Amino acid sequence: MAGTTKKIVTTVGSTLGPKLVELAPGVSAGVVQGALQRAITGVGPLPGAAAAADKQLEEQHGDLKKAVREVIENHVRYASVNGFATNIGGLVTTAVTLPANVTGLALIECRMVAGIAHLRGYDLDDPRVRDAILVTLLGEEKVNKQVKKHKLPAPPMAIATAPVHDPDLDRIVAAEVTSELLTRVAGKRLVTTVGRKVPIVGGVVGASVDGWDTYRIGRYASRELLPRARR
Repeated sequence: MAGTTKKIVTTVGSTLGPKLVELAPGVSAGVVQGALQRAITGVGPLPGAAAAADKQLEEQHGDLKKAVREVIENHVRYASVNGFATNIGGLVTTAVTLPANVTGLALIECRMVAGIAHLRGYDLDDPRVRDAILVTLLGEEKVNKQVKKHKLPAPPMAIATAPVHDPDLDRIVAAEVTSELLTRVAGKRLVTTVGRKVPIVGGVVGASVDGWDTYRIGRYASRELLPRARR
């Protein structure tokens, strides 16, 4: 069910999403970069990604595999709540809720991938690792396509372990991720609002799609970011 909804959202977002994106001028590449920074350092009641991941590792008695799984499951729940809260209401609220949904989803997914990276031994202060975290948010299928088109130099693992950091990659990656998140969210908003009479349905679909997206990205991060010696 979630996979079918995801396909519909992706199709609608790719064709009609740009029209909704125009309603969200406040969403820029800087929003995604800011979300990554807050995900790593912590924001409000949420501790930073490394601290949260270490807590999961402690709770799982040092079992790294279980800790990674718990990090993913926790953030799937966060994403579901975010998706529900920002997808109630009609199409007229899109200009307000679209930036909120993008920012919230970016923060949650960045925090999850950063937590997995930390558990696997990556330095979250390393700009190469930060670029890799953002690239992971594109999802495996999109990353593979962008690498083939030479719009991205490599998959997340190769970026995180590159010999040197390419400063130009920061801008490219942030722009790609921003576009991807806007397309996802815009498509979801259209699917849940066009012809809809029961507002609560939008929240349910939003929760389902955001939760599924986050789970999918978490699994990709788990497969892609192979263990390194923890520092």
